[in-house]
Amino acid sequence: MREILWTLESFPQDWRNVLDVLLVATALFIVFQLVRGTYADTLVRGIVILLVLVWLLSVLLNLRGFSWLLSHTLTALAIALPVIFQPELRRALNRLGRVGAVLGLDAIPGSAHDEVIAVVCHAIDRFIRERHGALIVFERETRLQEYVDTGVSLNARASDELLQTIFFPNTALHDGAAIIRGNLIAAGACVLPLSPSIRLPDHQMGLRHRAALGISEVSDAVAIAISEETGSITLAVDGRFIRGLDTARLNMALQQYFPVEPVPAIVRWLRRALVSGSQ
Repeated sequence: MREILWTLESFPQDWRNVLDVLLVATALFIVFQLVRGTYADTLVRGIVILLVLVWLLSVLLNLRGFSWLLSHTLTALAIALPVIFQPELRRALNRLGRVGAVLGLDAIPGSAHDEVIAVVCHAIDRFIRERHGALIVFERETRLQEYVDTGVSLNARASDELLQTIFFPNTALHDGAAIIRGNLIAAGACVLPLSPSIRLPDHQMGLRHRAALGISEVSDAVAIAISEETGSITLAVDGRFIRGLDTARLNMALQQYFPVEPVPAIVRWLRRALVSGSQ
């Protein structure tokens, strides 16, 4: 406790103390942004609250034995955390690996997606009317080649007719995901990773929605799941669901993720952080 009081007294006297606090605050902000809206969100808060309470008890009451147990437990916890938060760590490392994209522009111009978005929304409108299920994934900065390889290679220009053919019931390709790369449908019947989330927002959501959420958790892809039972549209992005959409709102949402004018990724990240922080 004396060391804490001494640090607080000397804090304003050295600019490096201010820098130190800002760096720690930035690191914590990034960590909480990465787990925001995921199953790890409440788990992280629970661990932080528990550690603070235990630390206060051991320091204020001068419990030496408990402090010794806590110090050894933290070592084991540091080893266990990468296992517990494996999906979040994978997503964070994936983002760090795109340093060039963070400072630069999109690899694929947003204008290349403008026509595709209109085609997809038109096809989805028909899926809803005819109660056909569908799972469509837009590739963005993270390459999805490992998932493209699990399906049937197409590399065909995206069209309403082709999407209708892929997701027509009982056809060979309807039971997987169609991955769109640029203005091409790269492959159909692709197998996507399933989200490990224990609970989905709606009990009517099945494997199609779990796969849409899963691909958005391990990459920056945007996935659209159409329910054949209810005809509802669900957008999965950044490990979260956006529900209650119709084709008009879906078009607007997709335009936000694929702007006509390429926007630096750092600007998009800050914009998203501000929007999520205000909700």
